[in-house]
Amino acid sequence: MQPAKFTDVLSREELASLKRHSDLVGARTVLLNWGIIGAAFAFAITWPNPVTILAAIVLVAGRQLGLGIITHDCAHSALFRTRWLNEFAGHWLAAVPMNSSLPLYRAYHLKHHRFAGTSDDPDRVFVKDYPVSPQSLKRKFGRDLTGRTGLRDLKMQLRQFHFAKQWPWLAFHVGLFAVLTLADAPWAYALWWAALLFVYPAIVRLRQIGEHGVAAERNDVDPRRNTSTTLARWWERLLVAPNNVNYHLEHHMAAGIPAHNLRRMHRLLSERGFYDGFNCVSRGYADVLRRAVRAPAVQ
Repeated sequence: MQPAKFTDVLSREELASLKRHSDLVGARTVLLNWGIIGAAFAFAITWPNPVTILAAIVLVAGRQLGLGIITHDCAHSALFRTRWLNEFAGHWLAAVPMNSSLPLYRAYHLKHHRFAGTSDDPDRVFVKDYPVSPQSLKRKFGRDLTGRTGLRDLKMQLRQFHFAKQWPWLAFHVGLFAVLTLADAPWAYALWWAALLFVYPAIVRLRQIGEHGVAAERNDVDPRRNTSTTLARWWERLLVAPNNVNYHLEHHMAAGIPAHNLRRMHRLLSERGFYDGFNCVSRGYADVLRRAVRAPAVQ
């Protein structure tokens, strides 16, 4: 008989080790994400050509999601051991550049965890129609990669804009433009927006599909049925799955475990058969896309 809870197959000592937070690892995560963003800009500025510019846009888009994941992890107080570091980094170093707010995101996101597997899940709308036809999936990603999704979302944000609340976001953009101007490359400021409008929406969609869109049963409160994990390759972790976000099933089972320990948690549970009999693990994002497509009807 399958164990009902992951705590049935992990020892108390293993759980304590998995839950251990580190300010050093948290700082390394923040620095790594911003370091990749900085390196992408430097790469395109130093050797400006279509290939380097496109590569920089893709790398920046992946790390824009990385900033979102830092916000997410800090919303769970799971990135740093020190509470004020979670609050500071999650808001000022991650949420603000993405025109977001840690307190507002936390209030919204914790409802997703509370109601996962039920009709009250606020994130359900993003994945409720999967699996879809191949034509529908192509249309969705087509809207993302042509900027239609990004422009729609930007227009919505601008309609809700209030200077008193969002001046930090404006300050970030003024600062980014100023730094690039001092580097004699004000044109590179467009890389941030190209990433945000044309690539980031597609990466977010892929993430959403991999987390809940290919779940076996979204109306079941067992995380092994309403959530999935994706075993990402190194280049997928670099481009579309930053900060161990691909271990989403493990995160839903224990949201307080820091992201850097989720891979080890997955390995322990897999070795002990906790996932046996459940279709809750994808083998890379190509597998995610295959599972997201509805099989053609038999004639």
